Amino acid sequence: MNVQELNDILHNGLWKQNTGVVQLLGLCPLLAVSNSVVNAVSLGLATTLVMALSGAAISPIRNFVPNEIRIPVYILIIAVLVTVVQYAMNAYMYGLYVVLGIFIPLIVTNCIVLARIEAFAGKNPVLPAAVDGLAMGLGLTAVLAILGGMREIVGHGTLFGGLDLALGDMAKGWVITVIPDYHGFLLAILPPGAFIGLGLLIAGKNWLTLRAEQKARAQSIAAPQTSAA
Repeated sequence: MNVQELNDILHNGLWKQNTGVVQLLGLCPLLAVSNSVVNAVSLGLATTLVMALSGAAISPIRNFVPNEIRIPVYILIIAVLVTVVQYAMNAYMYGLYVVLGIFIPLIVTNCIVLARIEAFAGKNPVLPAAVDGLAMGLGLTAVLAILGGMREIVGHGTLFGGLDLALGDMAKGWVITVIPDYHGFLLAILPPGAFIGLGLLIAGKNWLTLRAEQKARAQSIAAPQTSAA
């Protein structure tokens, strides 16, 4: 894999085919846990780890698994990796593990993970498969972080609330009060707030993409005229 292929995979996962705002996969956990930055980023990183490791694990065996049983085999491998992540969080981040609850084991059935295994890892070598899983996971984590930040600020007026659940008691003082003496806005931390926030992110992504396409089109039109002159 050369540098250009690496850049293409990263750009594809982080922006062009972002799972959160382009493919719209795995919306249930994305909307459910994005009421704060800590919850959102934690689940995003857990999903990223599973995606990268599952891609690296499935790619070497893709030619040895019969086509008829490939889905059960893939799900079994993903389930093993999710179980490892779940037990690790239970052991070292128990508070966060309790807050995220059922959404950690549900990574097994998250369509994002299986979709990338089917579309990429099952057809490519180990390193590109691992990088693709990493890029897709980080793209999802970025969307979760932004959406979680938006909802936490509007809903509570803070950022990084609950950070002590992940990093221990020393992180209790790291919470940032963005809006002092704020009484909160309940809609932002309820499911409708998640849908509204995600809609705004999708609109922003589409606007930036359209703007970039228009700029590239204008440059391509201006280039021949400059050469002729």
